[in-house]
Amino acid sequence: MIGSLRGVLVGRSAKGDHAVELLVEVGGVGYRVVAPTRTFGAGPALGEPVVVHVHTHVREDSITLYGFPSGDERDCFEQLIGARGVGPAGAVTMLSVHSPTALRRAVADRDTDALVAVPGIGPKSAARLMPELEARLDLDAGGEPGPLDGAPGGTGSTRHELRAALAGLGYGADEIRQVVAGLPEDGRVEDLLRLALRELSAAR
Repeated sequence: MIGSLRGVLVGRSAKGDHAVELLVEVGGVGYRVVAPTRTFGAGPALGEPVVVHVHTHVREDSITLYGFPSGDERDCFEQLIGARGVGPAGAVTMLSVHSPTALRRAVADRDTDALVAVPGIGPKSAARLMPELEARLDLDAGGEPGPLDGAPGGTGSTRHELRAALAGLGYGADEIRQVVAGLPEDGRVEDLLRLALRELSAAR
């Protein structure tokens, strides 16, 4: 499983309207990486060093690398593809239009117009996607990941895992948001999940 690449950018070509395919050479091996146009559409220049945070997407018939300039953006991509109806291509398109910070803000504000600004998402799709994204995205994360965000046991990672676990158990976005807001800031996912389920059971 490839998590990141550090090498030289030797090629870049358009892959549709909202993605580019990078060719990153690492130790004499060229890796083809699909990336959002917002982040890698114009720079860096060919021949310059580049660090790409990678999500390795495995299917029965293919392995595709998706690349991002930061771990935060890669995490956001992985949260997006966990939502029903959002595949890798759709997630790349979203991140070509919105930064992770802007996307989280739009979801937190329930700004469906911001989702409609993404090609391929209409008003009905935006309304259907909103609760999915509320449950999946780490809305507590800021524009830049803090020292604990994404670290094992860190606040950002813990909250995301907790939301994903509750969504997987069938709880709705409103229930998840309310119960998570009332939980302690620190703790293990298992302990917080136990508390959340106790609160949710009492409320029903």
